[in-house]
Amino acid sequence: QVQLVESGGGLVQAGGSLRLSCAASGRRFSSYAMGWFRQAPGKEREFVAVITWDGVSTLYADSVKGRFTISRDNAKNAGYLQMNSLKSEDTAVYYCAASYAFSSTQKNYDYWGQGTQVIVSS
Repeated sequence: QVQLVESGGGLVQAGGSLRLSCAASGRRFSSYAMGWFRQAPGKEREFVAVITWDGVSTLYADSVKGRFTISRDNAKNAGYLQMNSLKSEDTAVYYCAASYAFSSTQKNYDYWGQGTQVIVSS
């Protein structure tokens, strides 16, 4: 089992920045790829970004490419999502998740956090 807890969400003005954190505990977090997903009000949860277990490779949704950066620190059992140039359409609950697969597909993820709310005011 891997337990994941997100933090760092909040209210920010459009154009601002936030850094989300994902704290992991339990089985070796470093064995898993880590992804971030988000769910906006009235919409389905969608892929945001993923990073390999070793941090070498990353993949981003087109909607966040160039604005968001995913990273991880396996020594701290933590992952991060740096979000810059935030837009109102980035408003959502953000979830971190762990998977053995380097994947943008939700069904490939075995472990999920409870989410952290991000609200971007325009």
